[in-house]
Amino acid sequence: MQVDVGTFEERGYVVVSGLFPDAEVLQLRQHYMDLRRSGTYPGDFGGVDMTSDDPLRRYPRLIHMHRWDQISLDWMLDPRLGACFRQLIGAAPLAVQTMLYFKPAGSRGQALHQDQYYLRVQPGTCIAAWMALDNCDEENGCLQVVPGSHKLPLLCPAEADTTQSFTDVTVPLSADMQPEPVPMKAGDVLFFQGQLIHGSFPNRSETRFRRALIGHYIDADAGQVAEFYHPVMRFDGTTVDLDTSEGGGRCGIWVEEDGREVLELTGTLQ
Repeated sequence: MQVDVGTFEERGYVVVSGLFPDAEVLQLRQHYMDLRRSGTYPGDFGGVDMTSDDPLRRYPRLIHMHRWDQISLDWMLDPRLGACFRQLIGAAPLAVQTMLYFKPAGSRGQALHQDQYYLRVQPGTCIAAWMALDNCDEENGCLQVVPGSHKLPLLCPAEADTTQSFTDVTVPLSADMQPEPVPMKAGDVLFFQGQLIHGSFPNRSETRFRRALIGHYIDADAGQVAEFYHPVMRFDGTTVDLDTSEGGGRCGIWVEEDGREVLELTGTLQ
């Protein structure tokens, strides 16, 4: 599988089409639906309420499944993902997280954000593999990205609109920045860099899910990552001890200078 490294470096993301075949995607989709309907798991912070009017209470995301589910661990360390990473960044990264977003019809999206804000990798950054388990488009809330924003530092967070987003923080954009939809077919995988601004809008469809299986990884030479992402694994399944990164640090704020917006590192992350 040949990956467009140039697009990844220029735009901060690239889609690898058809990396996982339909039959395998179907098995994964059924597996996670079975898991979600059968009970609660570590990481179900808000609980599961199948009687709720909120679709995200009926189908909250699964987090860190690889720690207790062999199928998730196998996917996170899949050689196909590893081969793509080696083309994109020259080496297999370290694996730190899995997530499954169900996003049923009527669900809120997730406000624009940068993954590195949460992972706090030092040195280097994180990288995501975002695999569509359903065909996704603007109607059912496909991912939205701001091309080229991976070249920015971390931006200072602002309050998000929780009627549209299940998370309560976002990053402000300058006037000339606009998110763009990334429609995908089931089995496609979107790889994107840790500073890339991305998120999604609500699922406006009447019946369609927008399920996505996601892995977060960090640079192979990283020395620190936030505590939530330990233990850290190599692609051969062995673990590696890293330090825990601390909070804080500088973040960017948009200011006006000579009639245009520029970014100043004058804020402080919490």
